[in-house]
Amino acid sequence: MPLSGSRRPQRPTIGNSRQSTGGRALVVCALLSVALFTVSCRLGDEGPLALVRGGFQAATYPVRYLGATIAAPFQGLGNVVTNLTADQATLSELRQENDELRARNVALEEDARTAERLQGLLDLRDANNLQSTAARIISGPSDSWSTTVTIDKGTSSGLTVGMPVTASSGVIGQIVACGPVTSTVRLITDENSSVSAMVQSSRAQGMLEGTVTGQVQLSLIRSGQQVAIGDVVVTSGLGGVFPKGLPLGEVTSVEETPGALYLDVTVEPFARAESSEEVLVITSLTEEQQATAEDIAAADAQETGAASSGDQQQDTTE
Repeated sequence: MPLSGSRRPQRPTIGNSRQSTGGRALVVCALLSVALFTVSCRLGDEGPLALVRGGFQAATYPVRYLGATIAAPFQGLGNVVTNLTADQATLSELRQENDELRARNVALEEDARTAERLQGLLDLRDANNLQSTAARIISGPSDSWSTTVTIDKGTSSGLTVGMPVTASSGVIGQIVACGPVTSTVRLITDENSSVSAMVQSSRAQGMLEGTVTGQVQLSLIRSGQQVAIGDVVVTSGLGGVFPKGLPLGEVTSVEETPGALYLDVTVEPFARAESSEEVLVITSLTEEQQATAEDIAAADAQETGAASSGDQQQDTTE
């Protein structure tokens, strides 16, 4: 029997033993982690820990590579789904901005072309010292057979019938009717059009005339005068209507009929109304822009020579 008054020693419970063991293990792991971290920081990429870490990374590389390879398509698919489900309002806004930029670009190109054409007119005006008024063609020829155009200037701008009209590349015609704010221009391709002209190189003088077919002929060029394909034809200033030296066109064919007094010369105009938008109306001529006495004498001599040749041919025939 146990002695009276004595107490039996108590055994530690199983639960308390486990808690004590777990606590000690946790403390040991924490201390070990701190120690390993400290050693790793001091040794850097050298030492046994670095070798262990490198070996672990090498051993696990195939698994990590396989995982990344499998996940890559799903990441791309996620991007596609995100793009497909983008905010429709944002897409609509981007389309609108694109349309606005495209329209602005077209407008800028048109402004540049207009500036280039206007600069051409200014260059022509300055080079020839023209007294002129700028106008815009508001009603052009509907086809190659049309022979008149309408411009947006009239008597209120000081224009009158008979004034010459030129584009930057060359003469296009002459005013034949004037209203207060518009005028009708007869083109040089009209069969009733006639402009005093001369071959720039040889100074051979004639008349630039339109035809029913729309072709332009340089008439009254006497046989034997120097005219060749490619020669430039300009206004001669005779008659006091067109200033001297304005470009008209280029010779495209020269034919000489046996026994004929004059050559058949075809000219391609430099300016076409269907491709022109802005023009200059020449309002007056200076003395320098009119034909000189020498020009008039040369034209008279050319006409006299043609008449003499005709008389000789008639006498020979008789």
